[in-house]
Amino acid sequence: MLTRRSVVGGVSGLSALLPAEALAHRLAPHSHTISPARKKLSAPAVHRGAAPLKPLVMLDPGHGGKDPGAIGVSGTYEKHIAEAAASELQHQLLASGRYRVALTRSEDRFIPLEGRVEMAQNHQAHLFISMHADALHDRDVRGASVYTLSSGASDAQTESLARRENSADRFAGPAFHGMSPDVQQILSSLVSEETRRGSAHMASSVVGAFRSRIGLLTHPSRHAAFVVLKSAEIPSVLVEMGFMSNRLDEAALRQAVHRTQVASAMKSAVDRYFATQPATMTG
Repeated sequence: MLTRRSVVGGVSGLSALLPAEALAHRLAPHSHTISPARKKLSAPAVHRGAAPLKPLVMLDPGHGGKDPGAIGVSGTYEKHIAEAAASELQHQLLASGRYRVALTRSEDRFIPLEGRVEMAQNHQAHLFISMHADALHDRDVRGASVYTLSSGASDAQTESLARRENSADRFAGPAFHGMSPDVQQILSSLVSEETRRGSAHMASSVVGAFRSRIGLLTHPSRHAAFVVLKSAEIPSVLVEMGFMSNRLDEAALRQAVHRTQVASAMKSAVDRYFATQPATMTG
């Protein structure tokens, strides 16, 4: 069985959130001390030409802790693959100098689906990417795919996948367990049309970036009622990097070089998304 140490390997201890640059402050010299009562109050200085706030990308490695996610044909845990791939994508995004990045988790711990959405909202993320490598009953199916939120599934396979992903909260407490199908069906009604368009655009960017580098399913852009994609304000996608139930996909995802290629394609998709979403750049 692949251990966390062997799979994640180089997963760094980088902070989950790139800190904003601190402003330099110098104290002006004083020839004498001014009492607090005599200090002159003034408005803060306006720094003209200041760079706009970099967009914040929230990466969500699926599963974690007591929830292993899918278990591959050779025993690989999805949670380890997701964390390793998200860490590599975080590294590439930060290295570009164009983004701030946060992770829902940077270690092997369980987070309820609602908690992941809440983190993205609290961080005021501009884009939310949930990263997975699920399993199917048909072990011959392989390839990457991307999913957006919808009240109904695009196909039976996607409906089954969404049901499994949404069942992750069976590991959580009573407050999160057992979300009814009726509640799942109305999730998409909470999402604004602008968010829908952003999510669809990001999904298209992922498919375009993957097409020449990473194998894709026949119909790679799909939709279903994924709980983790329900944020009303944040364009959100769920990326299946491959299927742990397929021995070739699993073998590839176990290799750091392949995860680097996946992350590189994902970074290209993020670049493409923000290049045509100027409004999000001002955050």
